[in-house]
Amino acid sequence: MDPRVTELHCIMPIVNVGSVMTHGILSYDDAAQLPHRSVALQPVQDKRDRKQVPGGLRLHEYANLYFHARNPMLFKRLGEVDDLCVLRVSTDVLRLEGAVISDQNAASDYVRFLHPRQWRALDFDAIYAMDWRHPGDQIAYWQHRAKKCAEILVPHRVHPGFLTGAYAVDEAAKAKLASCGFGLPICVSPVLFFR
Repeated sequence: MDPRVTELHCIMPIVNVGSVMTHGILSYDDAAQLPHRSVALQPVQDKRDRKQVPGGLRLHEYANLYFHARNPMLFKRLGEVDDLCVLRVSTDVLRLEGAVISDQNAASDYVRFLHPRQWRALDFDAIYAMDWRHPGDQIAYWQHRAKKCAEILVPHRVHPGFLTGAYAVDEAAKAKLASCGFGLPICVSPVLFFR
């Protein structure tokens, strides 16, 4: 795997963390069975609901993670970062039965779904870039924006045992996360949250 892949990320409302510590990071379908707050954008979810991984499950039957949470999804939620965290997940999930990686946002029309052993097909320079804007080149912007949201798809759920820690935007968010009973290391990283 690319040496930059030392952990995986899940953007999560802090209020959901207690449930995550019990049930894990759930697929969209499984999370719908529990009370929770969603950061999902409905038009995107409608598209994901119709998408099937070739030889696999529907997208909504996978728990989804990112390689890098400083991405367009988190950027769209800038006004909420005081109430969000980024959960850190062990790369061991890449070895789970049925795990799939996507070379860009899994809802994209041009996405490729790959076995984790095919990781070399991903553009990690684009995934880990701090910015995906390309002034004067709309197509490059669209392509880079999609690549920034490359995903790891785990069937049904990521067990809480794969969690290794979390990031918070500031000390207040860190304290809020700790007060939810999150006992793993919490790092304050304003840059991850575009601050």
